[in-house]
Amino acid sequence: MIRKQVYIEEHHDRMLKRRARQRGVTEAEIIRHALDTIEIGGSGRARQTPDPVAARKAVAFMRSLRAGRRRAPTSRGWTRESLYQDRIDRWTKS
Repeated sequence: MIRKQVYIEEHHDRMLKRRARQRGVTEAEIIRHALDTIEIGGSGRARQTPDPVAARKAVAFMRSLRAGRRRAPTSRGWTRESLYQDRIDRWTKS
């Protein structure tokens, strides 16, 4: 991302803060959203932006998938020590 510093009117600042607070996002996200909705290249079509509620649900779902992979494996029925002992037993029986 590229950092930009801009000057805005006081009423724009109040509006920006209010909308960011209402949507639960940063002021920068509101500005990026506004820029994304501007017609690009005179095509007459605005770039479609994601639904914030759907985006939050998708992120929560992806986190739940990631959390599911962190679970400890089920009991194996063996330990490292038991494997070593089996190997030692095989070597010493010969």
